[in-house]
Amino acid sequence: MTETIGRASLRLPHAAQTVVDTALRRAVEQRWVARLWQRDATLWTEDTEVARSIGNRLGWLDAPREFRDRLPALEAFAEGVRREGFDSAVVAGMGGSSLAPEVLARSLPIAEAGLRLDILDSTDPERVRAVQSARDPARTLYLIASKSGTTTETLAFLAHFWRVQDGLHADIPASSVGQHFVAITDPGRSLDAIPHTDLFRHVFLNPEDVGGRYSALTYVGLVPAALLGVDMGGLLDDAVLMTERCREPEERNPGLWLGVTLGALAAAGRDKLTLVIEPALQAFGAWAEQLVAESTGKQGRGIVPVDGEALAAPSAYGEDRVFVRIAGRSDGEWLAQSGEALDRLAQAGQPVIDLSLAEGEGLGGEFVRWMFATSFAGAVLGVNPFDEPNVTESKNNTTRVLDEIGRTGQRAETDVLVAEGPLALVGDAGLQGEARAGLSLAGGLQRHLGRLRPDGYLSVQAYFAHTVEREASLRELQRLLRDATGRAVTVGYGPRFLHSTGQLHKGGPPSGCFIQLTADHPDDLEIPGRSETFGTLIDAQALGDFQALEAHGLPVARVHLGPEPERGLEALHESLMDALS
Repeated sequence: MTETIGRASLRLPHAAQTVVDTALRRAVEQRWVARLWQRDATLWTEDTEVARSIGNRLGWLDAPREFRDRLPALEAFAEGVRREGFDSAVVAGMGGSSLAPEVLARSLPIAEAGLRLDILDSTDPERVRAVQSARDPARTLYLIASKSGTTTETLAFLAHFWRVQDGLHADIPASSVGQHFVAITDPGRSLDAIPHTDLFRHVFLNPEDVGGRYSALTYVGLVPAALLGVDMGGLLDDAVLMTERCREPEERNPGLWLGVTLGALAAAGRDKLTLVIEPALQAFGAWAEQLVAESTGKQGRGIVPVDGEALAAPSAYGEDRVFVRIAGRSDGEWLAQSGEALDRLAQAGQPVIDLSLAEGEGLGGEFVRWMFATSFAGAVLGVNPFDEPNVTESKNNTTRVLDEIGRTGQRAETDVLVAEGPLALVGDAGLQGEARAGLSLAGGLQRHLGRLRPDGYLSVQAYFAHTVEREASLRELQRLLRDATGRAVTVGYGPRFLHSTGQLHKGGPPSGCFIQLTADHPDDLEIPGRSETFGTLIDAQALGDFQALEAHGLPVARVHLGPEPERGLEALHESLMDALS
């Protein structure tokens, strides 16, 4: 059955349509839209304490209109930065603090006079060095973005770049160093937790009632947008228009119908949300992934977003999928190819949703649509979409690992099950118990993949710096694993994903099967003022998350790729081919 809603279309098999229609009737009868705008937290909980917490997370409803009034000040700030000779900026942040700026930088036209913008959300020393060397530090501005002010990675980046700038300004006051830094954080304790802010060029204080992943249209996204020189007025105008459309109480409310549809389909077993995004807007997928995963993945429920997966024939997929295409540019060839593939999937009984960005439904509007949709999907699933109860588990484990390293002076080691060539396989207790003498790497991988549940998904977690070549190798692994297992396969970079999909992994449906990929750090990098290096930190973060996943009874294995990730990925591909044959 095909249904058209504005510039969106929805194609559902009959059984799925019945499930969605029932959920939409409930949402309309119970006045979900009005209750959201009234800040009625009973939409998600009957717990008084939880309701109070939710009430302090709904500022995103008003952000597009409120921040439109702040654009002149933002434009003046950016003009002053350019006038002083800055030509580059680095966003140092994690989760929503880095993903929203990345979407804007990669998806919108940039002004000729705009600053070049790099995103740093990896603690791999190779990536930190690459960001540092890509630009002239004397002409670079650093945006230190952290809602809490205590984000471990962000503070490590600050310490590193403060030392870099201090070296350039050794003979002049520290205030000159501070002119290269801007903070984007919450007032009070969050601001106080960030060192040197009294010397920073500027401090942007975000509304306290906006959560990190809902902050794209606050200073988190708009300060980088101003420096890039994008059309912030158009961005917020589209957001305001979509916000008004999301006030409508009927089923045609774009945020309500999308969120209720996704939530109802997930509750019925179609919980693998497969994002099909036009290449010019591809960065939006990672932002939507973290919004949906971290908001819905808790209490054993949730929606598993699958971003970046190439479309395949209907035979490659199980009955746990829903496909959402987002298109808004004039890439006719991609539209035709993806349209044909989605037509085949719809004809095979897969749910297919088409979202088309037009005037009033541009990128600003799409941010808003998905924030509303995710909130309503949480109501369908019966979870609070504004907390992240499991995120601290890996952080606490990482702290314990680092403390142990500090006491012993040695890196934490884990027993290797099998080593072949550049690769070494490490397994959780369950995999270690199945190990046999003479086990090959392919055999170990085969045993691990044999623990994948029929309704499960695979998560490939890369704890090394992103490059174009490595990304291509990971996507090929994603395709190989999907085609061989018939399961959804997600790909994420650590520690970046710990601030987004990491919540889903531990708190969502207990159906994940995890493959960590780590590498050596032949050219490590000190973190000023800390006992550990960046290499030690990312290794501890990998081990901390490994322990958290194992503690939840989830199957997890690690493949160490050695000193050259490219060579290691090639060898892993061959071993997986043997394991899956």
